[in-house]
Amino acid sequence: AQTSNPTTKMKLAIAALLAGSAAAFAPAQQGARVATDLNMNLRDVASNVGKAAAVAGLGLAVASAPAQALTKSQINELSYLQVKGTGLANRCAEVVGEDSITPKSGAKLVDMCIEPKAWAVEEEIGKAGKTEKKFVNSKVMTRQTYTLEGIEGVLTSEGGSIVFNEKEGIDYAPTTVQMPGGERVPFLFTVKDLVAKGNGGSFKPGFQMGGDFNTPSYRTGLFLDPKGRGGTTGYDMAVALPGLQSGEEGDDELFKENNKVFDVTQGRIEMEVNKVNAEESEIGGVFVATQLSDTDMGSKVPKKILTKGIFYAKVE
Repeated sequence: AQTSNPTTKMKLAIAALLAGSAAAFAPAQQGARVATDLNMNLRDVASNVGKAAAVAGLGLAVASAPAQALTKSQINELSYLQVKGTGLANRCAEVVGEDSITPKSGAKLVDMCIEPKAWAVEEEIGKAGKTEKKFVNSKVMTRQTYTLEGIEGVLTSEGGSIVFNEKEGIDYAPTTVQMPGGERVPFLFTVKDLVAKGNGGSFKPGFQMGGDFNTPSYRTGLFLDPKGRGGTTGYDMAVALPGLQSGEEGDDELFKENNKVFDVTQGRIEMEVNKVNAEESEIGGVFVATQLSDTDMGSKVPKKILTKGIFYAKVE
């Protein structure tokens, strides 16, 4: 006989999460890879996220919640041991409803969660004697710690439209993805200092907002490379290679490796709301973000990263 007990349903959901967590990082099947819209131009993808083709065509179950997704209230009822090892801590909560929320003066977005579902890296691909830049599907190598959580910021109005200014939270996550050829690309997934402007005065299905954010260096000044060189500490040059760093030309050949810099680049994110629960003051939807990868403190040319996924937030 079937049961309608909420506690039993939640236990079944947790059991399913435990069973699926081991397969979460198994090699992806070819048929389940990101759709060809990942090959769009970096700027076009970010700017066109509000269009139906970009949002509905995410091509990988981004728009649909996981089969055993839980709402925020259900997650809050779980104990630490019930969450441990399930991967649930790396997931954003599900929102149920298609209501509308109009933020009041002084309102904030709190408990924002941004969960990536797919990654692509721009690469030059040669074909018939020509090369062109395309985004290629990549596999995440980082364990389940790449979701941003607890982000909050103020909501203001500009010309009758909502503007979100990110202020604090766990708003960065060091992440590494692997390209089809085996090359691994590290980057700092983040939305630091995000200023996202909306296209209306209310959160409702179809509401869109987007803007630029800052991407700090993947490594900090205290990091030392294998030669003991760093940004604010360590050696000034590779001690074992003095012949390449002296004389008339100085250290031209190793200049970038010796002179570490803390690069801050700019990224962009576009979001679209598709679920709103007015009773719980919750919103949820999908996002597309673009940013640059790690520069190894100035010594490497960064690659362009495209990230797609879902988000959750609460209006307070």
